[in-house]
Amino acid sequence: MKKRVVLIIQARMGSSRLPGKSMMDLAGAPLVGRILERVKRCIRLDEIVLAIPNTREDSVLNELGKSYDVRVFSGSEDDLVERYYQAAIWAKADIVGRLPADNATPEPSEIDRIVEHHLSLDRRGFSSNLSVIDNSGYPDGIGAEIFDLSLLAEARDRNSDPLQREHVHLNFYDYNLSQPVDVDWCPISTIKCPIEFRRPDLVLDVNTQEQYEFMRCLYEYLYPKNSNFHITDIIRWYDEIYLKRVVDSK
Repeated sequence: MKKRVVLIIQARMGSSRLPGKSMMDLAGAPLVGRILERVKRCIRLDEIVLAIPNTREDSVLNELGKSYDVRVFSGSEDDLVERYYQAAIWAKADIVGRLPADNATPEPSEIDRIVEHHLSLDRRGFSSNLSVIDNSGYPDGIGAEIFDLSLLAEARDRNSDPLQREHVHLNFYDYNLSQPVDVDWCPISTIKCPIEFRRPDLVLDVNTQEQYEFMRCLYEYLYPKNSNFHITDIIRWYDEIYLKRVVDSK
């Protein structure tokens, strides 16, 4: 029986490190809008859901999601496990995809690849190419995490630690420690990054003002040339233009 795959994008206005980043401009559209624009090109997803806190401050994201023809779920502000679980139930997901809204350049084909990989497994588990796992070589921020709804339901019941409730992946895998939480309960898997963009040194997150300025420059250069720019275009810009600009400014 075909499993329903739902990509849930978590976003909020109240970021502690960079408040309001979800609506910051990238080449004429909000950051979250650019993410939605890119992931809507994925072909292996049954639905995309924007999951936001149920606060007045975040109502702007509700309107944004609707303007991109994406359904919006409003849930807990700080308990991300609960927000993901309720959004997944609401969207009738069998398989849950996770994408943080600080990853402004998701690569549709690589999200499709990790979904295909996960669906090919003969067991439940957690699959990711969002960051490096087992020397996969991925740039940080172009893929996604994929896991079974049943694991999310069990994580919701078994983990009450506030840090785990706020960071969904910490229920399954710790990227900082490069280790699974409980491999017997939740096996971990990944795929190898294609060699032409195997750049684990490259971080494409937006968590600070400096990272936002980097992403703004990236979008201002690449987006007008090709709105569907690829990770290889990002790497070329980074190596040939951005780094040279940094060196020249010193």
